[in-house]
Amino acid sequence: MGSTITEKIMARAAGLPSVKAGDEVLAKPDYVIAYDFPGYTDVYFKSMKEDFGIERVAEPDRFAIFIDHMVPATSPKEEELHIITRTWCAENNVPLFERKGIGHQVAAEVGYAVPGAFVVHFDGHISQLGTFGTLAMGIRRNILEAFVRERISIRVPHTVRVDLEGELQPGVMARDVFHHLVRVLGPSSCRFQVLELGGSGLSQLSTEGLQTVTGLAMFTGAITAIVNPDETRLAYALPRARKALDPVWSDPDADYAARHTIDLSVIEPVIVIPPTPANTRDLKDYLGLEVQVGYLGSCASGRLEDLRVAAKILAGRQVAPGFQLNVIPTSQEIMAAAANEGLIGTLVAAGAFVSSPSCDYCFGRIATMTQKQRAVSTGTLNVRGRMGSTDSEIYLCSAASVAAAAIEGAIADPRKYW
Repeated sequence: MGSTITEKIMARAAGLPSVKAGDEVLAKPDYVIAYDFPGYTDVYFKSMKEDFGIERVAEPDRFAIFIDHMVPATSPKEEELHIITRTWCAENNVPLFERKGIGHQVAAEVGYAVPGAFVVHFDGHISQLGTFGTLAMGIRRNILEAFVRERISIRVPHTVRVDLEGELQPGVMARDVFHHLVRVLGPSSCRFQVLELGGSGLSQLSTEGLQTVTGLAMFTGAITAIVNPDETRLAYALPRARKALDPVWSDPDADYAARHTIDLSVIEPVIVIPPTPANTRDLKDYLGLEVQVGYLGSCASGRLEDLRVAAKILAGRQVAPGFQLNVIPTSQEIMAAAANEGLIGTLVAAGAFVSSPSCDYCFGRIATMTQKQRAVSTGTLNVRGRMGSTDSEIYLCSAASVAAAAIEGAIADPRKYW
């Protein structure tokens, strides 16, 4: 019996010739990543000194910290947190990335998406590095173990294989694919397991589209997602990689906990109704529902592909009177590329508010809604209070659907503008 890509990466990280799902191992992460946030990084930094007597990390290049929340700071307390983070990174010679964009995206841009690497973070959306054959897990507060020990205790996870087949219809995007997958398989289908994507239909999704799907894997219950690397994704990742590792692939006879096939050709635009990301519905059943706010951004869906689609739909048109369309590119690199392509100008001319990359729109710190308002959003969550009042509503959808809704001031089918 062969091995999955996950088992191969875990074996190398554990210094073992091979491992199987269910094995308990001590694995050394290639990279330990975090973003500064109150109650997280400040607590870790303090605990390292006071509880573990660690004044300096032994291998600073294995760590990376991102400042992407509370950017810019709106209170002295927020800026004080950033100062704590800057100071700790300077004292430990740990790489710090501030105002570069949302960390999960920037991590790939600056070389932490190393094919074959094992990466840990406390946030589960780091799973999007799996697009490049990186095993990147969000281990929540257990990340403290990775800050204070060289190796972490971990059970090798089982893998659920999902093969994509067929071709996408025009107007259907990666967001539609992911939310369709949740509807078909269920929100607990990959619970505590790795979601491995494969199949001939992978070619229907761009690298950015795969980042969308892998980055949302937690909403299937998965601890992460991964894709066996191909030439296109290796061409992106390898020149940026911070260390040299041999990429690995699942064996043809690898053992999976379950296998599923998704037919891409049957997918139509979908919408996820509040209050949970498990509520995937056909968008056509909600056409005409009035919405006041649109958010195009987040670590899941604010990349060039999303901005190009939105600009294509909005070109020569105007955002509906009274509608607030907030467009937040996922990173500075993406924003600069969008500006060079003229996409920013098109979006602004249509009436969009375009702002610098930040996580703050996604979790309601900026552009908060009041009661009775509704938003269409490419953010990661639609739980009550995520974007403001607990009496507001969030409908998750693709960038195309957000742009279409912005024109009509109501949920609309993007295919009519495609």
